[in-house]
Amino acid sequence: MTETAKARPIRVASWLLFAAVASAPLPFGSSQLVTVAFWCVVLGACLVFAPVRSLTGGQLALAAVAGVVVAGYGLVLHEQLAARHWLPGGSPNPIWQQAQAILGVPLVGSISIARNQPWFELGRPLVCMLALCCGFLVGTDTGRARQLLNVIAWSGVVYAAFGIVAHIFDPTHILWRDKDAYLDSVTSTFINRNTAGAYFGSCALVWSLLLWERVQQRLPRSAALTWSTVNPQLAKPSQATIVAFSMLFLCLAAMFMTLSRGAVVLSLLALVVGFILFFRRHLPRRAALVTTLAGVGAVVFVLLEVMGAGVNARFDSQGFTSGGRLETYKATLRLIGDHPWFGTGQGTFADAFPAYRSADASIWGRWDVAHNTLLEIAADMGIPIATLVIVGWAITFATLIHGVLARKRGIIFPVAALTVALLAVSHSLIDFSLQIPGYSIVALALIGAGLAQSFRRDQIEAKHRN
Repeated sequence: MTETAKARPIRVASWLLFAAVASAPLPFGSSQLVTVAFWCVVLGACLVFAPVRSLTGGQLALAAVAGVVVAGYGLVLHEQLAARHWLPGGSPNPIWQQAQAILGVPLVGSISIARNQPWFELGRPLVCMLALCCGFLVGTDTGRARQLLNVIAWSGVVYAAFGIVAHIFDPTHILWRDKDAYLDSVTSTFINRNTAGAYFGSCALVWSLLLWERVQQRLPRSAALTWSTVNPQLAKPSQATIVAFSMLFLCLAAMFMTLSRGAVVLSLLALVVGFILFFRRHLPRRAALVTTLAGVGAVVFVLLEVMGAGVNARFDSQGFTSGGRLETYKATLRLIGDHPWFGTGQGTFADAFPAYRSADASIWGRWDVAHNTLLEIAADMGIPIATLVIVGWAITFATLIHGVLARKRGIIFPVAALTVALLAVSHSLIDFSLQIPGYSIVALALIGAGLAQSFRRDQIEAKHRN
């Protein structure tokens, strides 16, 4: 087989992944089930064409971890759907007996409180795993990992520009639909401003690292990051530096205009972490290091004060928590305590939660999500699966930290993945951004590529040559 023939499937997989990453935010954050199913097909095709022979030992180990998570998830899904259970403790939910007594007709019970609902909701977790795996396999090639970074960065700029312009000229619509909420906020093509804030924050993180990379390229080799070494670049910046700074500013502007408190604060913290990790070999020691970090903190504070007036206003009026989240978390914990092993069924939180809803919470609205993805997983799928998810993320963070410490060239990949993972996971603990495919496809594809690039470059290139 010729080299061109060998490269053709990899090229197809890459373009399918890039198309998904660039287009997923467009149709209202891909929150519709039909859209989710479409991206499952696209990413499934990407997985078919993606390369697997070039994986190193460490990369194969990560693939095995993903396999364990999928197997555990599939086992619980079977227990929720099947009439005959494989595992002990898989008894039908008592709600079926209650319904049978009320209706006076025989009913076949199941663990899920809504029959077949776990099957209908399979698309959302499936698209997350597919995006992670596709990003991982495509990202084993350094050049294609670089292309993925650029696709995320430039598509984020397009959505940021569109969101700002649309908010200025017609804040009552999202694309062609009426905007029912968040009329004072930029949401671009997303329905929820918090998800939009996390998305723009992630794109800003990527642009910041592209900017730092341009700055680093003009630094004297092994030079400390001080004012004397950076000042010449500020005085005569290159065209690429100006472009990266402008695009970073645009993404930050869109992020602040979402008025999402959690997304803004967590994104700014991730920007600081990304700066420190990227320049860790160039940062001066002791007093100079403290001065540098203080300067970075001051820049973040100025950004929050100058560009985040609306966010500050929300902090002043609503504080750090609002909307009954704390009461919801307590009620969700009670729900988990009553169904610890297999949950109430994937996608059934909205049906199960009303029985546990606190009287102290506002009676306004319907809680269809827990605003904490981990708690919702535990409520829907049980504590064992939630624990498996925690272990999976712990291994992910450990691998990305290893990549930051081990790699000298190409450090932008593990740093970008680590900071976006920090933002995405921490934000999902106070909201539901990772449950929206328009954001999760982007974030998890980048994290997958970062995992693939978290090994020494010589190991990856040697495996590709073989």
